[in-house]
Amino acid sequence: MQSIGVCYGRDGDNIPSPADTVNLYKSNNIGSMRLYSPDADALQALKGSGIQLTLDVPNTVLSSIASDPNSATTWVQTNVKAYSPDVSFRYIAVGNEVIPGDSAQYVLPAMTNIQNALSAAGLDQIKVSTAVSQGVLGQSSPPSSGAFSSDAQSTLQPIVQFLSQSGAPLLVNVYPYFSYIGDEVDIHLDYALFTAPGTVVTDGQYNYQNLFDAIMDALYTALEKVGKLLSQRKCISTTYLAIFFILMLSRTGGRV
Repeated sequence: MQSIGVCYGRDGDNIPSPADTVNLYKSNNIGSMRLYSPDADALQALKGSGIQLTLDVPNTVLSSIASDPNSATTWVQTNVKAYSPDVSFRYIAVGNEVIPGDSAQYVLPAMTNIQNALSAAGLDQIKVSTAVSQGVLGQSSPPSSGAFSSDAQSTLQPIVQFLSQSGAPLLVNVYPYFSYIGDEVDIHLDYALFTAPGTVVTDGQYNYQNLFDAIMDALYTALEKVGKLLSQRKCISTTYLAIFFILMLSRTGGRV
């Protein structure tokens, strides 16, 4: 694990100001942040902080950026170039949890246009990816059998090739809570909350004491299977995962 960060959601009432939020990150040695959409005040507050930023391209603009390179250029110039190098951009996440789905067709063309726009702006060091949920898994138990669903794989396979060629990770939102509430009979709460006293699941040589690790390994297994398919065509090296652990506060609550 390279670093731990915190997703900075801006939806809510009486939330701290961006400046106070950045100071909170710094005072707690939190070195990475994710913003789900560009926010001028937050980006301004991040200047000079040294915090590594993952910035999302919102789902609402995917189709326009996918179809129009000029739209991608404008987005990069307005939301990235204008703040760089004072803001330490690490990843641009093109779309959040749109695979599989009606908007999945826009993800790879939008990623390509954003990467080209970053390159033209002299920002090649910023990696472009997309964020998916653990819902892309069609099989997750045991972890060694992890595989993407057929709907997700048809979209993810060329994206994994793109990521391999650019050296970027696949970004994944992991929700142990959703797995737990979807199967409270077989998944115990302590397994989902990292409090199980010992091994809960054994899969070959691997023992799992928490659900998060099991989901991660299922994702790695699924990714490796796609990699093997592509390696047969001699077009892929290795693609890694960058994980966002999403904590759900309640059955009707939101993310933090």
